[in-house]
Amino acid sequence: MDSKRPKIYKRTHGNSSAEIQDLDREDGEEMITDANRDTKNRHDVRTETENSDTAIYQTLQHSGSVCVRIRSSRAAPVCLVLLCVLLLTAVIVLAIKLTKTVDEFYIKYQNITEEINELRKGKTILEKNTKNLSNYNETLNTEKLTLQKEMKELRQQIHKMDGWSCYQSSLYFISSEKKSWTESRRYCTDRGADLIIINNREEQEYLKQVPGGTDVWIGLTDSDVENTWKWVDGTNMTSGFWRDGEPSDSAGDEDCAINLPSGFADYSCKKTFKWICEKNTF
Repeated sequence: MDSKRPKIYKRTHGNSSAEIQDLDREDGEEMITDANRDTKNRHDVRTETENSDTAIYQTLQHSGSVCVRIRSSRAAPVCLVLLCVLLLTAVIVLAIKLTKTVDEFYIKYQNITEEINELRKGKTILEKNTKNLSNYNETLNTEKLTLQKEMKELRQQIHKMDGWSCYQSSLYFISSEKKSWTESRRYCTDRGADLIIINNREEQEYLKQVPGGTDVWIGLTDSDVENTWKWVDGTNMTSGFWRDGEPSDSAGDEDCAINLPSGFADYSCKKTFKWICEKNTF
């Protein structure tokens, strides 16, 4: 830095004032120049200090980066190994779950397959039963038509048969003449019928309401074995509607039965009574 020059005041004759002004101007310029030079020097010193600090920081930063790189290079394999272990564990867990799911699906598939097979068997059975029912229905319809035809023919025959009447599923003929029990039965059998078999109370009550339905021979006898009364179809009489005190066999040969308003009574088969023939329509 330059030293300040001393101010020189020269007094010359005539222009001393001008010279003084010039000197002052020069001194001011020098002072400004010196100030600028000092400012520059301080700036240079600060710049050098900042540059030095920057260099030190960069050096430290570089050293830290190197340490970080070293640590990173050591941690990378460890992280990679841990990642592989995690991935392997995940794969194993997923494989176990997948295997379990597959097994469960296979079991469900087997169950569904068995159910489908059972349903198919059931369907086959239903189809077979439906076919059998259809055939049975056709058979019933055929039999129905046959029965309707037979019923029609039977009604036509009834109209032609003098003296025959119909009750429930049987035809009845009440004679107007009298014969012995044996002759009466022969008359019935010659016409495809037989002496009446009274199976229940309703039938007996029906005969009471029919003109000539009482005091007639019926198809009941103990001529084979005494006191063992049988109907003409060979069945034993399990329940009868005997009149009080009957059968009595008072004459010793009363082996045939007649129907009276009060019930059955035994008489000699040689006596003559009216008779009732019965013919089943089915």
